[in-house]
Amino acid sequence: MEKTSKPKIRANIAAEIEDAPNGTLFFSNSFPMFGDEYVGHVLSDLVAVGIRRIGRGVYLKTKATRYGLVYPSVDEIANAIAKRDGAEVLPTGAMALNILGLSTQVPLNPTFITSGSARVVEIGGRKITFKRGVPRNFNIKGKKRSLIVQALKAIGEKNLTEEDLASVKSIIQKYPEPDNYNEDLKVMPVWIRRIFQKTDESNRIWEVRTA
Repeated sequence: MEKTSKPKIRANIAAEIEDAPNGTLFFSNSFPMFGDEYVGHVLSDLVAVGIRRIGRGVYLKTKATRYGLVYPSVDEIANAIAKRDGAEVLPTGAMALNILGLSTQVPLNPTFITSGSARVVEIGGRKITFKRGVPRNFNIKGKKRSLIVQALKAIGEKNLTEEDLASVKSIIQKYPEPDNYNEDLKVMPVWIRRIFQKTDESNRIWEVRTA
């Protein structure tokens, strides 16, 4: 990097941040053409004039309101961090249940499984835990299907009530995701696969009866 280019690089980064919508997250590798170390210094310097540091190496463009800072959702933050690290993530446990509407409880410190490194990231006073997941977890291509699988694992086969089952089947029917369906079934736990298959069979019977 030429010495004379640094002020211009700084100005370019500041301009891109200015043009970005509120809620955009920035990292030291958000501007790879300029070098991570230098960008990190620039982002740190710009905290005083337009962005906020909400975690180690994590910066947010936002505006303060009467209710405090407006943050992106935890899911958006986790996916942005995963993209930065070149990893995949999946909400798990209470987080997966909440996203699907199977629980009204919003986890204060949500957990995600990741194909990257295990870590705990502190964001705005909250902790996001990334646990290393086995590759099989990421073999399910349907986005809703993978989330449903994680939610069902969180409930557990023995704890699954009729009400839970009805809610899950309703979600499966609402988001059919026909692509890669058979391939996804093969990598699911057997008991979860049966739920999908029974739901699919019920749909076919209903279609025949109403045709």
